Amino acid sequence: MATQKELSDFLAQVERRAFKQAVFAVHDDAAALDIVQDAMLKLAEKYSARPHTEFPMLFQRILQNAIRDHFRRAKVRGTYSTQLSSLGAGGDDESDPLDTLDVEDVGNVPDSPAARFEQAEVMAFIEDAVKALPDRQREAFLLRYWEELDVSETAKVMGCSEGSVKTHCSRATHALAKVLRAKGITL
Repeated sequence: MATQKELSDFLAQVERRAFKQAVFAVHDDAAALDIVQDAMLKLAEKYSARPHTEFPMLFQRILQNAIRDHFRRAKVRGTYSTQLSSLGAGGDDESDPLDTLDVEDVGNVPDSPAARFEQAEVMAFIEDAVKALPDRQREAFLLRYWEELDVSETAKVMGCSEGSVKTHCSRATHALAKVLRAKGITL
């Protein structure tokens, strides 16, 4: 059974990576923030009594399901919006106060401004390349190499076979390597 501190530490540890993972999936910062918050709340409400060693797998499964739910809701919302707009009624979007939330950078920061600029450019290019991957490849790549889940855990989170995970990861890494080499980026 996990303690409150273990749960809090886990959530603090994964929040930035989960946010980035959700942004890669939905391409919308506000929606990604909502998805991560929902996933964290669900983990805390329903699974906080589980051992803390189970949190990474549970959270990834919850996060991936929340991302899928986002797309399902968007599809339903789009259907109703289309039907309502044809009748002349539209929905008013209100701004989300969480849009102003600043996300501070973490990681190694080079000393010189030129090196920082170059690092930022490379990171932006890598993020764009990851965003351009097909959905399943991006999901497998992020779970395996970013979240450091093993093949079995990734397969459970994605709801597919281990062979599919290996195939998606292989295709993703080859596609990313090809794109990065074309730009002259070596890591």
